[in-house]
Amino acid sequence: MRHLRLNRAARTSALGTAALIAALSLTACQDGGQAAADASVATPGTSDTQPSADAGAPAPRAGGAAGSDSGEDSAPDTGQASGSSSGSATGPTKADPAAATRQDGGKDTGPVTRACDGGNSKVTLTPVPRPLNHMLLTVTNTGSTACNAYYYPFLRFGEAQSTPPVIEESKPQAVVTVLPGESAYAGVMTSSADGSGTGGYSTRKAVVHFQGRDGSGSTGPSANAPLSKAVYVDSTLAVTYWQTDMDDALVY
Repeated sequence: MRHLRLNRAARTSALGTAALIAALSLTACQDGGQAAADASVATPGTSDTQPSADAGAPAPRAGGAAGSDSGEDSAPDTGQASGSSSGSATGPTKADPAAATRQDGGKDTGPVTRACDGGNSKVTLTPVPRPLNHMLLTVTNTGSTACNAYYYPFLRFGEAQSTPPVIEESKPQAVVTVLPGESAYAGVMTSSADGSGTGGYSTRKAVVHFQGRDGSGSTGPSANAPLSKAVYVDSTLAVTYWQTDMDDALVY
């Protein structure tokens, strides 16, 4: 009788153990299946996969912040910066002294430069074959710095008490700046070609006085213009404004 009870207890225990093992196996299978199912849903490229909301949409461009990091958008900024740097390195060009110095209403409006005079220049007065009864007055800078030949020369022949008038049509746009060793020129009509002039006389003496910046009269020392032979002058005597080119001085 006791033996029968032990067999039943053993059988009951075995059945309980088997049932427990089966339950555990069933639970494991369910967990594995759910994991596989989850893995299948999470795998991209399957027909059941739904794309993320950000996957195919362009990045936001709030003030260009999102797209400006690309090479395409940043290239123009780089070019502008390079151009700006290049422009600042070049800098402004320096104006020519003569071009920057203007004669406006008889006044020099350019930079202050010493006037050419007998102390820093020498003058020559030479006859020319054309035009008739004309001479060329040349002033050469013998100093170490530039000087300005302002307006026109005050030229006196012999013992004349007045200087000849200027030919207004010869007025240049800019004051003539004479660099060291260079020259400026003025044309001198000594007498009329047709003999219409009056009060003529001959002389071998000529003196040049120079005008200052303000055009109010002569400035600095005068300069003698030696003459190789006597020059005949009459009431038609006239001079041009100082010119940078001798041909321009002999046009009038």
